[in-house]
This record gives sequence, structure tokens and C-alpha cells, in this order.
Amino acid sequence: MRRNALVTAVLPLALLLAVPAFAQERPAPSISVSGEGTAYAVPDVATITLGVTAQAENAADAMAQTSETGARILARLGEMGIEPRDVQTSDLSLNPVWSNEPQDNQQPKISGYEASNQVTIRVQQLDSLGDVLGAVLEDGANRLGGLSFGLKDSKPLLVEARRDAVTDAMERAKAYAEAAGLTLGPVLSISEGGTSTPRPEAMMSMRAADMKVPVAEGETGITASVNMVFAIGE
Repeated sequence: MRRNALVTAVLPLALLLAVPAFAQERPAPSISVSGEGTAYAVPDVATITLGVTAQAENAADAMAQTSETGARILARLGEMGIEPRDVQTSDLSLNPVWSNEPQDNQQPKISGYEASNQVTIRVQQLDSLGDVLGAVLEDGANRLGGLSFGLKDSKPLLVEARRDAVTDAMERAKAYAEAAGLTLGPVLSISEGGTSTPRPEAMMSMRAADMKVPVAEGETGITASVNMVFAIGE
């Protein structure tokens, strides 16, 4: 009984002595902010998605027409200096074409077939972009899936965007600390929040009038975000 009483008396004393230790382990006050930076540059490469679609009564004829036009387009691209590594077939399809809505409880019937051949082209000389588009349209391309601009080397632009993001985060942290009457301390941690490519911010002037399809390249940009934690100074 006396041993149990001793244990019971020592336990509350140990808990009391542990309270200051817990208090010392509390994390120091800090400020957590995020920053964002965007850097822009004139693009130096374009990617085009285009193709040809043809319909015929039977599948073989539809595919033959599409293949013939597709071969003509590929040959023209080679003549214009587009390297084979910059041209890739991105879609090849063949689908039935159904007759109109059924009448008198009759099931719809296949009235023909539609074949489609789509290619993705990377144009590394933007001065020839309008001519390339005009040429493939003349050769029978009847479907344009999209046109986008980019950079052959985006690393320098990404570095600039990351630096701007850090600057933005530091300015925000200073503003919060000053508003709260605090002193901003050193950086405790920094982590990347991610990167993205926004839509072009502005458009440049149209290409020369002698180009068959006028295009505007505008500017391409990269946005980077960062998360930072700052200590609160004394």
C-alpha cells in the first residue's frame, strides 16, 4: 500500500515538471505566403494539327481518297523544308455514315463511309508558317484542328518566372509583417507550387501580305508559383 501511494504521489509531480518542456517545443511564429511570376517571350516554333476527310459509298474508296490527299500533303511539306521528324500522324479513322432518322419503324442504314487522316506538324521557321498553311490547304487539307506557339528552349523563361515568383512572395510577406506590426525574419522553407503556360497576352502585327494565310504569333509565357515560410523576427 505504501509503494502504491508513493507512485501516486510521484506521477502528478512528473506531469507538472513536463509542462515547461511541452511549452518549449511549440513551433516559433511564422508567416506563410505564396508568390507568382510570369515571363513572356516571342515564340520561335509553331505546332499545327490538320487533316483531310473524305466520304465514299464504300470504305476502300473513302480511305483511298484520304490516303491520296494525305500523301500529297506530306510531299509538299517535304518540299517546303519540313523535316520528317517534325511530322507525325496523330489520328487515322474510318467510320460509317448513317442514313437519316429512321421512318416507319425502320432501322437506319449505312449510306457510306468517312475516312479521316490527321497529322501534327511542327514548324521551326515561323517565317514560313503562313505559306505552309496555304500550301496544305491547296493540296486538299480540309480540317484544321488547332495552331499553337511555343519555344524550342523554355528553360531561361522558366528561370525568370521562378525568380519573379520568389520576389512576389517576399514582397507579400513584408507587406503582411508591416501591417501586423511585426519584423520579418529569415526564410524557413521554400517549395515550388507548379508551372503553367497561359494564353498569349498580346498579339503582334500580321505577317506580310504575300503569305497565303496571315497569322499573328503574339507572345507566349510561362507562369511559376512558389510557397515560402518566413520566421517572425524579435
